[in-house]
Amino acid sequence: MPRASLPFLKQLDGYDGHRARSDLSAGITVGVMLIPQGMAYALIAGLPPIYGLYASLVPLVVYALLGTSRHLAVGPVAIVSLLVAAGVAPLADGDPERYIELSLLLALMVGVLQLVMGLLRFGFLTNFLSHPVLSGFTSAAALIIGASQLRHLVGVDLPRGHEVHLILWELGQSVAAIHLPTLMMGLVGIGLLVGLGRLSQAIPGALVVVVLATAASWLLGFEDRGMSVVSQVPGGLPLPVIPPLDPTAMWQLLPVALTIALVGFMESIAVAKVYATRHRYDIQPDQELVALGAANLVGAFFRAYPTTGGFSRTAVNSRAGATSTLASLVSAGVIALTLLFLTGLFYHLPNAILAAIVMVAVAGLVDVKEARHLWRADRSDLAMMGVTFVATLALGIEAGILVGVLVSLGALVYRTSRPHVALTGRLPGTHAYRSLKRHPEAETEPGVVILRIDATLCFANAQVLRDQIRALVDVPEGELPPHTIVLDFHPVNGVDSTVLHQLEELIHLLRARGVSLRFAGVKGPVMDRIRRVGLHQLVGPDRFHWEVEGAVTAAVSEGRGAARTRSASLEEGTGPHTDKPSPQGEEAVVPQDQSAPR
Repeated sequence: MPRASLPFLKQLDGYDGHRARSDLSAGITVGVMLIPQGMAYALIAGLPPIYGLYASLVPLVVYALLGTSRHLAVGPVAIVSLLVAAGVAPLADGDPERYIELSLLLALMVGVLQLVMGLLRFGFLTNFLSHPVLSGFTSAAALIIGASQLRHLVGVDLPRGHEVHLILWELGQSVAAIHLPTLMMGLVGIGLLVGLGRLSQAIPGALVVVVLATAASWLLGFEDRGMSVVSQVPGGLPLPVIPPLDPTAMWQLLPVALTIALVGFMESIAVAKVYATRHRYDIQPDQELVALGAANLVGAFFRAYPTTGGFSRTAVNSRAGATSTLASLVSAGVIALTLLFLTGLFYHLPNAILAAIVMVAVAGLVDVKEARHLWRADRSDLAMMGVTFVATLALGIEAGILVGVLVSLGALVYRTSRPHVALTGRLPGTHAYRSLKRHPEAETEPGVVILRIDATLCFANAQVLRDQIRALVDVPEGELPPHTIVLDFHPVNGVDSTVLHQLEELIHLLRARGVSLRFAGVKGPVMDRIRRVGLHQLVGPDRFHWEVEGAVTAAVSEGRGAARTRSASLEEGTGPHTDKPSPQGEEAVVPQDQSAPR
């Protein structure tokens, strides 16, 4: 395989013993962390705990070879696990074997989707998941995940699903049935996890709690006292399987597969960018899609359900000193050794401890900080976050993310259709033109109006441009309209055919009203389109200017010349009678060379 197709080889340039020791230490740390975390996340997905270890093995190896992030730790994550449960449970009809088959098929579909999107350079699709929408979704998903683990924390058979209010209601009705030893075990586990996390991030808190709880369960016989434990965990490496290619099931799983492909990539690329910036190297989003897609695709044949990059594991990987994806290969080695020799040690592990690990992990996903930030920065984005949050809680995971995407697109269309338009004037003593609303001291020339459009112009906002210009010339009876309108096109990066049609109509309208139109700062690509449809000649080549100041100077001179001609006509009695003279400007020099814009 060419070197360029294996980013892993590039990361080994200049590799030395110091980096090797750092990667070894980081890999062992993350591998140890993955064992209890992967098992806990498998419970969220509705799968036996061993499938969390399977999902932490082959996908980790594949990503390590193909990924461009040196610190991203791939494996099971809470949100993707919840999406798996939401998509697979309704189709499995309570059949455990069917549930596993559909989960592996889902991983295969996610892998194919991500791989194809990466090869076609469709990474930009994740832009439709804006940050407020993603925050609202993850915050609601965190509550759903937490509620889904209450059944393991209290030892009561509570409803499964995303209806948090129903789970809480049923819990309230079943208070008398709560198994107190299970509850105490879960609360102690949460307390230890939080305490160890605050004491030092370097301590593998989840592993410490798992070891202590398993030892206590074995010594004190918690299983005999009615506490639910993991029990038998099959050992050995996952044998290759072929996921069932059921067309009906594939069609039914397609919405959740697409959701996981996008949400998983968003979560992964977000954390990858953070650590790439922090450690001063570049990542390639499309290659990341390829790497994640290949990890899920290959992993599906080795009993792995859908995976992606995780926030907490990546943070630990970075703090532990990882310098390349070799650390991920070491982590995969730790998981492989565990599957081969250590699965029997997890027999007495209480499920309440796995639930505690999940709850502590997802607590940080409730993004209260982002909500406070949006309250100060942008209330409309806060509304987007709120709508997605409520939709996810009320309608479910897939519907919530779909509502979020639709809200994002709606907000984009709304903002595009209402661009910021400003009347501008020259700041005293400068050549700068700024908004008259923000700078009342800015100077204007009588009869000359400067209109700045702060947006790319397209069919969605063409009407706004027309309405703004019509408002300038449709003045009350007895008043004179401006003799020149200058369109400041510096911020305009593009125009479409609808805008060009509108401009042509406006040119004819303004001529009928005796108003001149001038352009300033038209960019090359925009000018190319204007020329191709003939608007350049229709307006007049001398009415396109490099800068606003040149357009205003020419407009003032043109206005004075028109006023003199009009005045002479009135003196000879040949011109129309009016009670108001045309606006007069100050004396100005007209540049001899009206250059074409850039």
